[in-house]
Amino acid sequence: METFNQLWSVLRQRVYNVSSSALEHAVSTESYLPTTMPSAFPSLRSIAKVALGSAQVALLSSGNTVSGGSPESCPNPQLSCHNTTAQANTCCFNTPGGQLLQTQFWDSHPATGPADHWTVHGLWPDHCDGTFDQYCDSSRQYTNITAILQSYGATDLLGYMDTYWKDQAGDDESFWEHEWGKHGTCISTLNPSCYTNYTPQEEVLDFFNKTVQLFQGLDSYSFLSAAGILPSTTQTYTSAQIQAALTAPRGVSVVIGCTNSTLNEIWYFYNVLGSVQTGQFESTGPDGSKSSCPSTGIQYLPKNLPSTPTDPSTSASTTTLPASTAPSAPFQGSGFLEVQASGKSQGCIISPGTWYIGGTCATFSATASGDGFTLTSSKGNCAIVNNALSCASSITTPGIFSTLGGNLAVGGDSAFYASAVPAGGVTRSLNISYLKALPVGTTVHVRSQLLQIGRTMTMIRGTIELTDGRQVYATVEHHKTHMPMRPEDEVPELKEKSKL
Repeated sequence: METFNQLWSVLRQRVYNVSSSALEHAVSTESYLPTTMPSAFPSLRSIAKVALGSAQVALLSSGNTVSGGSPESCPNPQLSCHNTTAQANTCCFNTPGGQLLQTQFWDSHPATGPADHWTVHGLWPDHCDGTFDQYCDSSRQYTNITAILQSYGATDLLGYMDTYWKDQAGDDESFWEHEWGKHGTCISTLNPSCYTNYTPQEEVLDFFNKTVQLFQGLDSYSFLSAAGILPSTTQTYTSAQIQAALTAPRGVSVVIGCTNSTLNEIWYFYNVLGSVQTGQFESTGPDGSKSSCPSTGIQYLPKNLPSTPTDPSTSASTTTLPASTAPSAPFQGSGFLEVQASGKSQGCIISPGTWYIGGTCATFSATASGDGFTLTSSKGNCAIVNNALSCASSITTPGIFSTLGGNLAVGGDSAFYASAVPAGGVTRSLNISYLKALPVGTTVHVRSQLLQIGRTMTMIRGTIELTDGRQVYATVEHHKTHMPMRPEDEVPELKEKSKL
């Protein structure tokens, strides 16, 4: 067993730049709390096997036939965002969300999806000016996406999604529910009234099928590698290089997204001639959305980086984020708690349990306790107090800690959060709750979602946390729903998990 002072625990710490530009759309200012959730599963309907070409998979199993409705026929369709007169038939013309975005993720840590392939984020209907709607139909906030697709025989589609439409936190089903509820319900041509002989939730199949079809024609990894842009821990690229590589196959530019100068998202834009279900998708440029990557020094990190224990004497330039999320040997003996933020070593934990840069690291003692261990410093026992790491003589019952991939962990999670990187002699608390780490009234850009945190924090009763830098999870009584972020909205009691 490795001893505590040999291992030199690394606390993985997420710090989000409150001044960086947002990549995703803002959280909805509307709250939808349906009194009941749909429980009826769709009946079967006839549908031909989806032909996607020799390089692509058939999304419906060849032996499956299902019967029922079909999308409205559109004999004289108009191209969305290019019409000169108002279009009354929103079943054949996508409005107001006429600019369709196929969005993709590159998650290097924790790694998500194949090492040589980007993954699906979603299909978003923007207005033609870059604004957007979201959560457009509270009655269709479905929470059984897998069951819906299975009922239509879409086993091949589900199998593909299980590989390429991944949630970084591991909750694929909730991620799919989120993408459908936030974006799919705002696509006008997917309204149930646009189907003849409509069967319940058949539009869900069309949404996920079309999203995957578009994604299969947008092999971002191949686009980039063809231009010599490959994942690397040492090589950096310019925004112009990446844009040129992604523009070449389609003839129009894209939006690229970065977190801390690391490439992790691409948005491809389309206008549609006709409906989403049967229309022709025509490539177009961005609708006003801006890339969030710097002009130079962009990293494109490989997935599945090796785990490397961090010694305090090792320079920060050689420190890498550990990739393992498996439990590792408990700490024992005495040692330091070093913090790793933004992929490099940045200070350590001092005796009160707070984060400090530029001073002397405190010595902590680890003592085995059950399957984990306790920690003490010169200030006293350590525990999680009000969601933050704290060490004090007033703590009579020490907290039980564990390790994940060589990192200090609490409750099976090695992520800690702070409102900013400490500087100028200031210390920062390390929180296990993302929202608790934020100063009230700040705007925080989190991976692919913009959260406006203000007076609403005083309304939240229960726990709310960020998982792996992508989605915020909240617990909501009675139904899965979307936590409102407007101060005047009522916030229900918290009970079961839901995703914003």
